[in-house]
Amino acid sequence: MWPTNHPLRLRWAIAGLMASMAAAALAYVVVERRGLALEMDTARTDMLMRKALITSEMARFRLLPIALADDRDVVLALQGSASARAALNHKLEGLVTTTGAPIIYVIGPDGKAIAASNWRSPKSFVGSDYSRRRYFRDALAHGGASHFAMGTVSRRPGLYIAQRTAQGGVVTIKLEFDRIEADWAKGDGTTFVTDENGIVLVSSRPGWRFYLTRPVPGAALATFDADAMVSPLAARFIPASLRAQHATLEGRPVILLQEALAQPGWSITLLRPVDGAILFARIAAVVAAALVLGMAIIGWMWLERGRERRARTDELEQAVADRTADLRREMDERAALEARAADLREGLRQANRLASLGQITASVAHETAQPVAAIRTYADTSRLLLERGDSETVHKNLNTIARLADRIGSVTSELRGFSRRGATDQAPVAVSEVIEGALLILKEQLKGIAVDLPDDDAMVEGGKVRLEQVLVNLLQNAAQALRGTPAPAITLWLHRNDQAISLAISDNGPGIAEDLKARLFTPFVTSRPDGLGLGLVISQDIMTDAGGTLRYVDPPEGARFEMTMRPAT
Repeated sequence: MWPTNHPLRLRWAIAGLMASMAAAALAYVVVERRGLALEMDTARTDMLMRKALITSEMARFRLLPIALADDRDVVLALQGSASARAALNHKLEGLVTTTGAPIIYVIGPDGKAIAASNWRSPKSFVGSDYSRRRYFRDALAHGGASHFAMGTVSRRPGLYIAQRTAQGGVVTIKLEFDRIEADWAKGDGTTFVTDENGIVLVSSRPGWRFYLTRPVPGAALATFDADAMVSPLAARFIPASLRAQHATLEGRPVILLQEALAQPGWSITLLRPVDGAILFARIAAVVAAALVLGMAIIGWMWLERGRERRARTDELEQAVADRTADLRREMDERAALEARAADLREGLRQANRLASLGQITASVAHETAQPVAAIRTYADTSRLLLERGDSETVHKNLNTIARLADRIGSVTSELRGFSRRGATDQAPVAVSEVIEGALLILKEQLKGIAVDLPDDDAMVEGGKVRLEQVLVNLLQNAAQALRGTPAPAITLWLHRNDQAISLAISDNGPGIAEDLKARLFTPFVTSRPDGLGLGLVISQDIMTDAGGTLRYVDPPEGARFEMTMRPAT
């Protein structure tokens, strides 16, 4: 039997299920859309690389037949000299070695090859009759030709590029794409090249070669078969649905990209599976539904507890008239519970205050460490100077210590305001003053390091103390990184435009480890055993509040940070 409030429970259950279904649908759509967008970006990059690979391969050798058509050795060989043909054989053999071309050969006006780079091979092209080959006939008729076909001697497919000579002969180079197909096969997805009839010529799946992507007219198929010597083609289609939207390969959803190549009639196609992104979207939908359903269950439990509390209150109110003593005891117990709850709430507030105080203390300790260390150094130096009787230098050091003490007070006040996220001083300041203050604090740490300062000066917004904090952090990091570096040097320079003024700080040290570059501005990430990992985080926040930026620029050597500030108006 349902309790008297079962309609409320039923409505709550239905609402929870509907909310979980809505969350699942929304999560699926958002994650799938994002995943497919990422896959599309990756597919476009892959397409550019794979297209560039085959395009560069064909472009490398397209001009070679044209250059050889006027070659002196080719002219002499076509004139019939046996010694000239023997010399041409050696020359073509050497060209293959130096250029990496698969095969180069010269065909006489009668269609027979008179010289070839493979003249030593048992399958030499020399003496073979090519008069019926399309590229030979087209080259004689039009001066140049290219055609993809199966080799009559080698029985290997390739692209034949031919050029007619002035003597009526034809210089031919044959390109084979085995290496490109192997490189394509190493990546994700399937890549293939088709001609104007949709016949696959080059593919990362060698078994697809000479397959069809669409029905081909009989005349075109017969002409292709005559050269390719592959039969029958009519029944061999690649196992893919090549629609631009919702393309599939062997039952798996894929992204389909297709672009034209420089070779007339040729196009390259990439099929990249996306079922991983869809699976991730489904998982996200399940997780979202589970989270929402869990929240609904928690809400239902909260309502149940509320109902139970209300029922208990009703019972207590009913007992007031009958048992005054019990009511008094209940009131005392409730007062005690409320007092305990108040104590717990105050304890939570105190814990929160202590956590905030801890964060501010860590920041103050970090930001005042350099001035305190400088004061200690000046004090030690002054003690030695007093023993030597150099009172004038001691007075100078005491003045410097006073300035550093003022600096600590300014930093403490600035960090207190920073912790409250309150209004901060945005007074204009000269960059030279900021640099001078930072160099004062780090005077001892920078001993032995060549510091190159900018000649230019500029007025910027941001406040002197806050900008000094940032520059002190960057210079101290550079000085520590240069320990043990021969001829250590730090360079500062200014670059300005109408919108911003940039101060770059670079060093010639060992640079920053690759695993830390992406996490430089993450709290408590540091490469030093004694570091807090807060300096760059605080510095970046200061620059952001000042309307500027702090970023790491990855140079060829050393390390470089760039502070971008607003020009003073």
